[in-house]
Amino acid sequence: MRQGRLIYLMGASGAGKDSLIDAARFQLAALGIDVVRRVITRSAEASGEQALGVTREAFAHMACQGRFALDWEANGLRYGIPVEIDQALAKGRWVLMNGSRGHLQSALGRYPTLFPVLVTVSDSVLRQRLVVRGRETEAEIDDRLSRNAVLGNTDSIWQGTAAALYEVDNSTTLGEAVEAFIALIDRLQLNAVEG
Repeated sequence: MRQGRLIYLMGASGAGKDSLIDAARFQLAALGIDVVRRVITRSAEASGEQALGVTREAFAHMACQGRFALDWEANGLRYGIPVEIDQALAKGRWVLMNGSRGHLQSALGRYPTLFPVLVTVSDSVLRQRLVVRGRETEAEIDDRLSRNAVLGNTDSIWQGTAAALYEVDNSTTLGEAVEAFIALIDRLQLNAVEG
């Protein structure tokens, strides 16, 4: 049986992580990659992804019950990754999760062999996407861009023990980003088999 591996996808809000996952979903399934459905403290309709939206109270109750393998807070929201990923990994499955740059070190503590993949995007494209998305005020967009300036430097987030930090540029077309992302996963799987 092959070893289960966690692909930890991260990047700024508005970098296009959800769009990348959705556009690559068929190809990911063909590669045997399970995509995790996150739990978030906002409505599912507002999340922009296939997430389970819950209240803060429900989230806290789920956390107390030990229902999350990983959980964190960012941008005023709570995020949780269901503990079922541990079962999938134990069965040799590869699992893709939408994570947080600020939580990477904690994730590495629990999953030291994870593959960290950073979705990058230029500042001008990021601002434009956040404005078009229409979920934040101008001040909130400025806050997100400031947070990205702090967390966007790969040296500032990458102090881990895994072999490398991988990057996928999503500044141009989504199709090009999907192609680069799938090519990266192909390489990771091939290297895992050969290694």
